[in-house]
Amino acid sequence: MTSELMRYGECCGYDKVLRDITTYVFHYRITNTKALEHSRMALLDSLGCAIETLSTSAECVNLIGPVVPGTSVPNGFKLPGTIYQLDPVKGAFDLGSLIRYLDHNDAYGGAEWGHPSDNIGALLSVADWISRQECASGESPPTTSGDISVQCPKMTMRKLLEAIIKAYEVQGCLQELNSFNAVGLDHTILVKLASTAVVSWLLGCSEAQALAALSQACQDGHPLRTFRQYPNTGPRKGWAAGDACMRAVQMAILSRKGQPGAPTVLSDPNWGFYTCLFRGNTFRRRREYASWVIENIFFKLVPAEGHAISAVEAALRMAKIVTEEGVNILTDVARIRIRTQGPAYTIINKSGPLRNAADRDHCLQYIVAVVLLKGQTIDIRDYADDSPWASDKRVDEIRAKIEVLRDEQFTKDYYDPEKRTCSNSLAVELANGTWLKEILVERPIGGVDRPETLELVESKFKKNAGLIFQGGQIEEMVKAIESEDAPVHRFVDLFHIDDK
Repeated sequence: MTSELMRYGECCGYDKVLRDITTYVFHYRITNTKALEHSRMALLDSLGCAIETLSTSAECVNLIGPVVPGTSVPNGFKLPGTIYQLDPVKGAFDLGSLIRYLDHNDAYGGAEWGHPSDNIGALLSVADWISRQECASGESPPTTSGDISVQCPKMTMRKLLEAIIKAYEVQGCLQELNSFNAVGLDHTILVKLASTAVVSWLLGCSEAQALAALSQACQDGHPLRTFRQYPNTGPRKGWAAGDACMRAVQMAILSRKGQPGAPTVLSDPNWGFYTCLFRGNTFRRRREYASWVIENIFFKLVPAEGHAISAVEAALRMAKIVTEEGVNILTDVARIRIRTQGPAYTIINKSGPLRNAADRDHCLQYIVAVVLLKGQTIDIRDYADDSPWASDKRVDEIRAKIEVLRDEQFTKDYYDPEKRTCSNSLAVELANGTWLKEILVERPIGGVDRPETLELVESKFKKNAGLIFQGGQIEEMVKAIESEDAPVHRFVDLFHIDDK
């Protein structure tokens, strides 16, 4: 039956969306130096985010490590910042969760919003595993394509950087025009698709096997985004990316072992994805796959939901003005008006009780209130249940004064591919009826169009890495990211903790 299904796929052909992804991943040559530079920064930033999670979130740390305590996988993936050596499936879950858990990794907008660095959980776990296998056996893993042009070379850092660029591109290009949130699905479906395709390439699968794996990912069933929305917001939003990474690796490995795919998994009129899960819509794409997404990625330098970061900047400026004017934010302010873009209005506009950290870090009003009271930027620890802000009645007083308005021009500019702004404005009405001057921030810190961003990303990495590692070790990590010919496992070894 398996061989018959394989022949059916080869005869009838897979959906064009899947063929386009596979052709790009297997054949596109990465030559853009800006893309490679951003890929290096994205990898460091993601590992820094993972270390930050290890150091600050006992909740996430409780999820990682071998399923059977005390076990270690020979030549397995060494999970950065830990003593664990795992199989690549569990490794993908653990690293994907650590990168994503605190919502501090990079982001990309569009009709769907998401975090392309989520894919690094799958890519690094597989690349490190392959690299260690190569080191142990003295050779590259075999390819089954029969085409020398797509054989898997030694697993070098250059190969990993290219894999990151390609995963970002697949996820980002599909985010631009396709809204999964509109049909109630979580955006991590695109992590699963992108990682499945690129992991298949890393594993040395044939293109037919990659297509089968992609189709399996599509028919895998997809999480609802219930865990991101009031009143069910919960910590699953932190490990949903790890779950997508895990499934991607599993689908690629199963397909490499000969499992057939479903060629018309998207387009079948009765049982396909478009009919059953996408309200009859089809996947669209604005641009050809290249390296555009990572060239234009948004690095999160403020630990807040991405659509709120410009509001954080506006609130910081307003806090300074309020202090200089001698205004008491609690007694002298009647109303605070926030104008925002449509995505922020949908995702982080919340009233009512905030029950956990996941609720707080996705509440625009909470973030702005804390910044106004502190006069400093928001911090990861400000969202925790034991943070003094979580139980501070002044926060709720200010939240009650905040009015959030969806601004149509902000929304239009957000979706405009030539503008891609992420605007928030903040205005304060005093008790006597006068208004302080409105503060507008259109392009928040972290955008690659701001010249200071990459330097700040490196500083963010060093700060996060310093939570576990020493200065000399950190400098070695930053230096190693430039060694494109080095095997991946040598780089990962720098982040591993010796259990002795």
